[in-house]
Amino acid sequence: MTQPTTTVPSTAAPSNPDGQRASRSNRQFLGRVWALLVGIKDALVLAFMLLFFGLVFMILSSRPNAAAIHDGALVLDLDGAISEQPADIDPFAALSGPQIRQYRARDIIAALDAAKDDDRVKAIVLDLDRFLGGGQVTLTRVGDAVRAARAAGKPVYAYATAYGDDAYSLAANASEIWVAPMGGMAFAGPGGSRLYYKGLMDKLGIAANVYRVGTFKSAVEPYIRNDQSPEARRMNQAYADSVWEQWQRHIAAARPKAQASAFAADPAGALDAAAGDLAKATVAMGLADKIGERIDFERHVASVAGTGPSDQRPWDYAAIDLDDYVAAHEPDGDGDEIAVIPAVGTIVDGEAGAGTVGGTTVAQNILDAVAGGDAKAIVLRVDSPGGSALASEEIRQALLTARAKGLPVVVSMANVAASGGYWIATASDRIIAEPDTITGSIGVFGVIPTFKGSLDKLGIGADGVATTPLSGQPDLYGGTNEQFDRIVQATVEDIYRRFVGIVADNRKLPVARVRELGEGRVWSGGAARQLGLVDAFGGLDDAVAAAAKLAKLDPDAVHTRYYEPQPDPFAEMIAALRSGEEDDSSARGMIAIMTQRRQAMLANAFADIDRLATSGGAVQAECLECRPAIALTAPARSSPGLWARVVAAFAG
Repeated sequence: MTQPTTTVPSTAAPSNPDGQRASRSNRQFLGRVWALLVGIKDALVLAFMLLFFGLVFMILSSRPNAAAIHDGALVLDLDGAISEQPADIDPFAALSGPQIRQYRARDIIAALDAAKDDDRVKAIVLDLDRFLGGGQVTLTRVGDAVRAARAAGKPVYAYATAYGDDAYSLAANASEIWVAPMGGMAFAGPGGSRLYYKGLMDKLGIAANVYRVGTFKSAVEPYIRNDQSPEARRMNQAYADSVWEQWQRHIAAARPKAQASAFAADPAGALDAAAGDLAKATVAMGLADKIGERIDFERHVASVAGTGPSDQRPWDYAAIDLDDYVAAHEPDGDGDEIAVIPAVGTIVDGEAGAGTVGGTTVAQNILDAVAGGDAKAIVLRVDSPGGSALASEEIRQALLTARAKGLPVVVSMANVAASGGYWIATASDRIIAEPDTITGSIGVFGVIPTFKGSLDKLGIGADGVATTPLSGQPDLYGGTNEQFDRIVQATVEDIYRRFVGIVADNRKLPVARVRELGEGRVWSGGAARQLGLVDAFGGLDDAVAAAAKLAKLDPDAVHTRYYEPQPDPFAEMIAALRSGEEDDSSARGMIAIMTQRRQAMLANAFADIDRLATSGGAVQAECLECRPAIALTAPARSSPGLWARVVAAFAG
């Protein structure tokens, strides 16, 4: 029987040639887009690799090269400042343009010392056209190293368009001093105006609640006066006169024929005698030897040190780069170790990089030297106006720990070791300073701003409730009350008593005598030694030798190892990339030299205002008047200190 046939309807789509072509076209388009994206990716990877290796090449090329030393003149092109410890580089600021360079004093001194006996070094050049200065103690050390090289038979040539006090303190040690025809010299000496904000604060309705101990603790005067007090004037004049006398003495020793004192006393008279030509006036007064343009100076150096590699520039002299030379003369590690701990900059709580004394950082460096077992003694190199009292005590306790472990501790004072800088020095077996060192300032203070007057001027009131006398204190809106003020003042006085006590104990002086020497008064190193605050005069090398002797070691058979923060590799990379860029826009003439320090006053004014706004009432053992006219260290962040914590606790 035949089965019926069942027809199943077809479900296949009807043939559509146009649709198939469109589909193939879309696939081809997407393929081309994908290929383009892959190509872009490959190009970006290649570009990144080229950039990466280019950066590596630039960094390696810019790093010091010890093998690059050749016959010629060792060049100290000091287009920046000299510091005991260069501050950390801000990588973000470095990205925006070349930064002011800081040269490490010990590197320059080591290079000059090595150059004395190096036959490849035919001469030494001091290029001071853009030199920003340094502390007087540091400059004296470098100047002595220059003079020692000259005494060893190396001709030393100095050149600048215009010389100020700091530049001339180095140049005076040279064999020949050149000055540009349109340049000259101007010696201002220490001193100058400081800003006082009491009138402005009254107009703004801001009250500075000041808690201090010390008749001469004038750090807070800008917030409570419109001028300096008679006591502050007397103190400031005394140490300015002492520093100026020392400067003149150094110049006279380095260049006996120079009439520096007479020129500084009557520069207009010297100018009149030279018919208005300042460069000729400097030569007539024995301050400079020759007048010439830079190209003439370079030809003269080339005649002694040899010409450079380029035949197209026959006036160029063969130059030895300072960084290369320093890299080629790294100190050896023979003999027993003396640990050197730099404490450079404002003292703050917690950790901090180079150029700022972080209490925790420096204390840890001291304890690392103790725990390592290799150090036989410790030298604390202090160049600080002080800062946080708590951080100062943290460092002092670390030094006491070192002494308890049998390690002698010697303090070496550089340009300034005042207030908190002297506090940390009291944990030592011996204190060595220079006659130029600024020290003392034994006193403490705290400042808390309140803004009731400001709010009143704006028609804003402040009111609330309290359960105790300290509720809401310190009241930044309504002002502090009597009980809070009494507590803070009592705490400041207690810290001052501790300060006086540790000084009396370390210096073997009666407490009453320390109080007479204290009161925040600043002393020169020379006066401090006479008063018993310092044991001896000398530099860092003398401190190392003293530490070796205390450890019963031969001072000639020891080496130093520095325990200090290491530079940030990223910041160093950025700085290396910008290192070849010169800031030719900086002024070099006489007027620029004369106004340079005065411009720094504005920066210090902003720092004063920032300190009032952000200090949080932290108890400070700091000598603000001891700060350098041109900041050579990193700006200090605000310290959280004791009363900052009290403020935070009361605020809730």
